[in-house]
Amino acid sequence: MTQAEISELSTPELIENIGEKTITLEKLKLNHSVSEDENPIRIRFERRTVARLKTELRKRELAETAK
Repeated sequence: MTQAEISELSTPELIENIGEKTITLEKLKLNHSVSEDENPIRIRFERRTVARLKTELRKRELAETAK
């Protein structure tokens, strides 16, 4: 997901995506530790996507409190 796609999501969709991507990241890490066949670049991509989603959510929370 790009930052532009993330910005277009609603807040409930952001929270839902954070949960889904976090679970996916946990599974990828577990599979990678068991067998080294998993692509480590995909793990990095998922980790960064979760960080982008959390950053957007935090930005919205700060914007709400500033009002």
